[in-house]
Amino acid sequence: MTEVLLAAIAPPNLIPTGLLVFVLLYWLTVIVGLLDLKTVDLSISDHNHFYYDGHIPHDGISTSWLNGALAFFNLGRIPLMVFLSFVFLPLWAGSVLVNYYTGNTSLLLGLAFLLPLFIGSLFVAKFLTLPFVRLFTALEKDHDAGAVAIGKVCTVLLPTTTEQLGQASVRIDGAPLMLNVRSTNAPLAKGETALVIDFDTARRCYLIEPYNAA
Repeated sequence: MTEVLLAAIAPPNLIPTGLLVFVLLYWLTVIVGLLDLKTVDLSISDHNHFYYDGHIPHDGISTSWLNGALAFFNLGRIPLMVFLSFVFLPLWAGSVLVNYYTGNTSLLLGLAFLLPLFIGSLFVAKFLTLPFVRLFTALEKDHDAGAVAIGKVCTVLLPTTTEQLGQASVRIDGAPLMLNVRSTNAPLAKGETALVIDFDTARRCYLIEPYNAA
């Protein structure tokens, strides 16, 4: 373990180690609820338009190649940080192994190794994220099926606040439907009744508020 830690902070591996630490800190903030899975993300439409904040310059330059590349690597179908996690982990492992077996201690040579390692990590990430593509596709279908949940009364299963995601159950045609939810105002505890009022596309969860039957 000590050898791995020493290798991780060796000059040729500092950048891959920094990137790996970055994604680990990101997932830590997601776990504790400070950030959401979709806080940092991008999306690709079915018509090959890459969406981002800002204005698109009318210079006649097509972005279809970029959209095609992003789609090839499953971006737009899975959250960006999920993909980057599967890029940075093999990048770090590859950097440590390559520099170890070549006996390299030079930062400059380590940087030279990074480009081929990064390209290889992109392809590794593409195949490692294939199961997640199916998972998030299924979640999207669940969201489409759950659109009828808006306006329904639900029962809170996991506590939720304005910042913390929880879970609730709503009955649709007699069958229970599990929803990821977030309260719009007052905190809601397990067992409380709430009303589903909207869907938050950014956080991919339903918005609920306390409900008291008259």
